[in-house]
Amino acid sequence: MRNYTTQMDAARKGIITPEMKAVAAKEYRTEEEIRDLVAKGQVAICANKNHKCIDPNGVGSMLRTKINVNLGVSKDCKDYSIEMEKVMAAVEMGAEAIMDLSSHGDTQPFRKKLTSECPAMIGTVPVYDSVIHYKRDLATLTAQDFIDVVRLHAEDGVDFVTLHCGITRKTIEQIKKHKRKMNIVSRGGSLVFAWMCMTGEENPFYEHYDEILEICREYDVTISLGDACRPGCLADASDVCQIEELVRLGELTKRAWAKDVQVMVEGPGHMPLDQIEANMKIQQTICMGAPFYVLGPLVTDIAPGYDHITSAIGGAIAASAGAAFLCYVTPAEHLALPNVDDVKQGIIASRIAAHAADIAKKIPHARDIDDRMAEARQTFDWEKQWECAIDPETAKAIRDSRAPEIEESCSMCGKFCAVRSMNKALAGEYIDIL
Repeated sequence: MRNYTTQMDAARKGIITPEMKAVAAKEYRTEEEIRDLVAKGQVAICANKNHKCIDPNGVGSMLRTKINVNLGVSKDCKDYSIEMEKVMAAVEMGAEAIMDLSSHGDTQPFRKKLTSECPAMIGTVPVYDSVIHYKRDLATLTAQDFIDVVRLHAEDGVDFVTLHCGITRKTIEQIKKHKRKMNIVSRGGSLVFAWMCMTGEENPFYEHYDEILEICREYDVTISLGDACRPGCLADASDVCQIEELVRLGELTKRAWAKDVQVMVEGPGHMPLDQIEANMKIQQTICMGAPFYVLGPLVTDIAPGYDHITSAIGGAIAASAGAAFLCYVTPAEHLALPNVDDVKQGIIASRIAAHAADIAKKIPHARDIDDRMAEARQTFDWEKQWECAIDPETAKAIRDSRAPEIEESCSMCGKFCAVRSMNKALAGEYIDIL
């Protein structure tokens, strides 16, 4: 019988939960270290008590950088079986979290399937689901309707919910006054903004925040404080709307922690390379070390079809400067719902960014696999190289498609291979080239 409500409640009572033990083992940390970080809010273990098959992970800047994958059906792409295929592929490729962003159809059976079968953390954005759940237009929904959907998702076993609590009626005037190029590009943020404009009421997720905290406390749901005003282009980065919302998210973080509710804070967005590190440090200060969850950041606006690369560049910098959680971006970003191959490319790009950052942050044992790869390359042990590769199938397929005449080298270098020449030279052997 649990004698605590949330992971944070347990940590503050000095209790080391099974989830904390699992995270400690994965992160090469002591159980007491993890408990202390959870108690402070610097690590979140997103694990709804109704998500029985979860393989727990910790999210925090001093732990391995985690990857989130966005999935879900839309009116134009309605096949839930394809989405489940993407889910299992994402988990196989090392994603620690899946966000169901479905915006069409009967969403609850898919959500329940995720929390009953998928070991990754499951996240949702309840404001999307509200219109679908009630089958009513946005303006007809009440504040209570939104809150009831948050409860429904919590009951279904969702581990974290993105709630755009940080925009208020004041934001409406800010957006009108400051004339952003891209206004609000957050889908959930735009829905809350539109609802406030149409009804004349305050943001229900802000106004009824205490009631939402009680729901999250009951089921141990982590709140991911959504950044409705994240920049959607370089020109809007680090502006008044973004920073003012971040200040409010810091206040909401304190209120959640006072109720033992775990928090993650969402961040940009599109952002010039030279602003990323400063944004990470500002967030860590304002939100008191709460885990930062970033989309990208995308470092240029001109690469549709390649935004998995623009986001990986920004993600590596962000994570090395303190971001804890990278939301993947696929080649389909801004263009279409990603297919299975897009999902794979997005995950690989994000994992490369996360791993590079972990090495820079000197996360325990992060570089071990790189050292093993170097040893395998030096000895031409191709099988060990596949074992170390982040995407062994692609690496092996490339080599097999252009097989070299000299087995130990590659088809670019042949006998000019530097590693071959050095191995022979150091062994006192004759180096034949022609």
